[in-house]
Amino acid sequence: MRYQIAPSLLAADFTRLGEELTRIADEADLLHLDLMDGHFVPTISFGPPVIAALRSRTALPFDCHLMVTNPADHLDTLRDAGADLVSVHIETVPDPTTFAASARAAGLRFGLVLAPGTPWYAVEPFVELSDLLVVMSAEPGAPGRSFVPEVLPKIELARKWVDSHGLATDIEVDGGITEATAGAARDAGANVFVAGASVFRSSDPQAAIRRLRDVIEGRG
Repeated sequence: MRYQIAPSLLAADFTRLGEELTRIADEADLLHLDLMDGHFVPTISFGPPVIAALRSRTALPFDCHLMVTNPADHLDTLRDAGADLVSVHIETVPDPTTFAASARAAGLRFGLVLAPGTPWYAVEPFVELSDLLVVMSAEPGAPGRSFVPEVLPKIELARKWVDSHGLATDIEVDGGITEATAGAARDAGANVFVAGASVFRSSDPQAAIRRLRDVIEGRG
């Protein structure tokens, strides 16, 4: 299984995003970008102009997490800005079949997200549509929130379902990922790890990613 670490830009210093990107680019596998509209979650983060500016600074794949009320409205602008994958919440789009098709038609990979309080059965019928299944391990809306261990059984269900159906769907865990929590998420079946505060708020973000990787790959 290939493990990947996706630093979350939401935890970066917004006064120097270009420098922050440089600080993680050599060690990260993806860049996780949380787009928030102030409606689905109270926070407003950033949008396509920021993504387009960052796109010119790195070849890292952009993993865009859409915490917005009308995600379909953003597909074309995100594609044009340089997004590679867009993930939508099942709470916003209870049947993501049309959205998945629209994302692919726009040349984007498709991900599906469920919040900590949302049961597994809400996404089960749609996993086969997904390149990525995101299990949130903290409430959406702000960086630095604590890991919710109660989501681990959902990650286990996701891994069993993906493997038993012979799918290549990645399982991403998002929220409160640190050296102390990454191992449990890995053991449950996650293979993509969104790490925000534990990376960008470290004095040496690249070293922080290496330490996380050591834990995830069983060397820590």
